Amino acid sequence: MKLFGIKTCDTCRKALKTLEGAGKSVTFMDLRSGDLTGDDMDRWLAALGWEALLNRRSTSWRALDEADKQNLDETNARSLMLTNPTLIKRPVIETEDTIFVGFGKAQQDALLKS
Repeated sequence: MKLFGIKTCDTCRKALKTLEGAGKSVTFMDLRSGDLTGDDMDRWLAALGWEALLNRRSTSWRALDEADKQNLDETNARSLMLTNPTLIKRPVIETEDTIFVGFGKAQQDALLKS
């Protein structure tokens, strides 16, 4: 299992601690240190869609130029998220057969029972 996140993100730390505490083997992938590849992003976009991945409530989103926020489509959103990985909702957790975004109750239940 791979957990893509940011070391300072409370939700990412909680997810990592919870999953490891449940005996899951988890590899932490830091979005800020170059662990994110275009192939990763393409897998996520195919599975979830760009709307599910783009965090429009983040400080990074608010700091973007208005021009970057206009006329978004998958190509533009992909480019923005690869350039500014803090725009990605997190954590993104990959298992052998599923990709999860966030660590709410539904994601926790699905990840902990598998």
